[in-house]
Amino acid sequence: MSALVEYFCTMASAIKNKKASYTYFLADEFTAGMQLVGSEIKSIRKGKASITEAYGRFWNGEFFIFNMYIAEYSNAGYTPHQVRRPRKLLLQKTELKKLERKLKDTGVTVVPTLCFIADSGYAKLKIAIAKGKKLHDKRESLKDKDVSRDLERLI
Repeated sequence: MSALVEYFCTMASAIKNKKASYTYFLADEFTAGMQLVGSEIKSIRKGKASITEAYGRFWNGEFFIFNMYIAEYSNAGYTPHQVRRPRKLLLQKTELKKLERKLKDTGVTVVPTLCFIADSGYAKLKIAIAKGKKLHDKRESLKDKDVSRDLERLI
């Protein structure tokens, strides 16, 4: 992980998808903006969101994130937002074309790995192209994680 991502992970408003690296082999990463409603950004700033079950796909030529949970904001007024509505991701054309080419392969999906608030104040979503792991691959990753944890304890 880069130092910038580690910095965002330490912030209170950063929401991580810990299950993604366990369940998938993560390949290319992209950082995308999101089209949000006012009450959604306030909930994300409070850390009241979840991206563990979210996934991305193309819909009408645009890229959307589906099944992302953002809790209702308590002071939203009389029109609260929908909790699991599809949210459009803002990517460049070259990134969209690359995603479209990669998603044509079988067994490949797009999963969000991190949701954070950028220095500009906008909500950003780190997404990765992912391929599913088999059971023995998951066991290997757990074993590697245990070994690295034991080494850190000794140091």
